[in-house]
Parts: sequence; structure tokens; C-alpha cells
Amino acid sequence: MNLNSVLLIIIIANVLISIKGFSDRLFFDKYKFQIGAINRGEKIRMFSSAFLHVDYLHLILNMYVLYIFAPIIIVKLGVLKFIILYFGSLLAGSVLSLSYHKNELYYSAVGASGAVSGIIYAAILLNPNMRLGIFPLPFYVPGYIFGIGYLLYSIYGMKKQLGNVGHSAHLGGAIGGYALMLLVYPQIFSLSKITVILLGIPIVLVLLFGNKLK
Repeated sequence: MNLNSVLLIIIIANVLISIKGFSDRLFFDKYKFQIGAINRGEKIRMFSSAFLHVDYLHLILNMYVLYIFAPIIIVKLGVLKFIILYFGSLLAGSVLSLSYHKNELYYSAVGASGAVSGIIYAAILLNPNMRLGIFPLPFYVPGYIFGIGYLLYSIYGMKKQLGNVGHSAHLGGAIGGYALMLLVYPQIFSLSKITVILLGIPIVLVLLFGNKLK
């Protein structure tokens, strides 16, 4: 698979900044996502936290998924639209996390999962019938089924506060990827109308009834 130079730069930035964070706790704490600090004006954390990771497994998983899905976007839409989708999804994930956890001053998070979720969703819209595996299930499912399931799981995870996972960032990133895909490539609605509608239903429900998740 040809590794585009912009994608390579993003991966290298994630690796280098994450490794710095692994060995320098002050650096990690200064740039991680934390509600109290963001409310005090440290908005850079909404961006910088997406280049930090908890550990090597977290970093490798996010970068591997990005490596698999990003070329689908780049080949079809070009580098500029990929950049818009990646960083737009990143910020969408941070914005939803900030909104959802706004009263939890010590809530913190790190990771590129919001941005990566947006790229996954954009790729699914481009190729809704791609086959995706869900560990530990021994079979593959169509991309649009995976997408719907992922959204529903993220919503459930937010409601139940499942595990040490930033479900709100995942959901916000996915919503960002979905919305930005319609913006930068509006042809997708005519090319994958059913998928756009099916993936849009959970998103509309979140936007309408998101306050019920708490």
C-alpha cells in the first residue's frame, strides 16, 4: 500500500509526540484533554491531546486503523479533503467530549480515536459494502452494518460509562466524519443514499436527545 506523505507525517507526529508523553509526565499532563484546564482557556488541549496516547498498544492500534482506512479517502478525494476530514473529526470529537463532560472538571482523555473514527466513517460512506471484522466474531460484516453498530455501541458506552474509553470522542469524531463527508463530497448522497440515511438516523437521534444520555 502506498503511504501518502501527508498520512506519513500525521503518523510520525503521533508517534513522536506520544513517545515524548510516555517518558515526560509533565508534558503529558500539560497537553492532555482535561475539562478544567480547557475551561480555564487552554483550548490547545482539544487539539494536542489527539497526538498523545496512553501506551504503545493504544498508539499502534490507532495508527494501524488510520493506515488501513486513510488511503481509501486519499485515493478517492485527494489529500486536502483527507486533511479536512481528519482534523475536522478530531475537533468534533473534542467538542462533543467537552460538551458531554463539561461539569466533570477532572475528566481527561488522550488519543487519536476521534479523528480515526471520522476517517472510518468517511471510508464507509465511500465504500459501504467493504467487509470489516469485529473481534472476536469469526466473520466479517458490511461496512454500513459495522458503522451503525459502532455508533450504537458508542452511545451505549457514553450512557453506561463503559471502561476507560472516550466514547464521546469516538462518537463526536464519527459524527464529524459523516457531516464533513457530506460537505466535501456531496455526491456521496446520490452514490450511497441508503447508507447515508442509515448512518444518519443514530446521529440525528443523538443530536435531538443527547441530553438523555446522562
